[in-house]
Amino acid sequence: MIDLIAALQPLVVGAVLVSSARVKLLNRHARTAAQRTALARLIGPNRALPAYRLLGGVELTLGALLLLLPAPRPAAVAATALAVGFLGYLGYARRAAPASSCGCLSSRPTPVAGRSLVRAALLVAAAGLAALLPGAWPDALATRPGAGIAVLLAEAAAVVALSPELDAAWLLPLRRLRARLTNPLRGGSGLPLLASVQQVQLSDSYRRVAPLLRSDVREHWDDGEWRFVGHAARYQGRPATAVFAVPLTDLEPAAVRVAVVDDATGQTVLALAGAGRPAGPRLDVVPA
Repeated sequence: MIDLIAALQPLVVGAVLVSSARVKLLNRHARTAAQRTALARLIGPNRALPAYRLLGGVELTLGALLLLLPAPRPAAVAATALAVGFLGYLGYARRAAPASSCGCLSSRPTPVAGRSLVRAALLVAAAGLAALLPGAWPDALATRPGAGIAVLLAEAAAVVALSPELDAAWLLPLRRLRARLTNPLRGGSGLPLLASVQQVQLSDSYRRVAPLLRSDVREHWDDGEWRFVGHAARYQGRPATAVFAVPLTDLEPAAVRVAVVDDATGQTVLALAGAGRPAGPRLDVVPA
């Protein structure tokens, strides 16, 4: 299996290098992208764009050799050296110019992140493996197409996941889809959580226990006609939880109730009933 993986690494490294070269050589905003990188600090603003273009040319040449040659050991050795240089440069950029852009796979301004360093280390390992165990990737794919395609897909997914500059292409759409499917600001009733939080914050119950609160909303759940909203609190020096009971069918702040529960014992140490309708969860008042 290791021979198959090693034989396929030129495809992975070559594809990454060609994609990076495309950004540096063909993007019309290359000048701006170069000035955003740490190259401007490392070699000077006037030399940043020529160096950026030169690096793109080197990446394109090595990437094409890795993709086109059947067993490109010299190209793999050169790609390993280039990947080591990338890793060192990114480490310098993160330390010396943390606000600078990576300038790697997109012209989008993206600071060097931990994922960028891991991706560079992955390229070092992939190119180094191709140099140590050279093999013809066409033969490897022809011999074991299923396993070969699985390896390539897994590595491509890893490169994409480790590329912050590509988040806008896949991660943000996934987050938007999740938000549409799960409605994170809604409880089971369909009433937005924000509406309940606003009702709580306008209530007399909230004003009376506000000095005890130590967090924003930590949890919430619906039970029948009521929504319960929990906050971390501290009562007489002990950790506690303040649970507000908000009626789902009565939007008046006066209807909100609150109970403060000791985290260690589970005992209700304080309860305040709202001035609204009497129906609702029972909150036993325990004198302070």
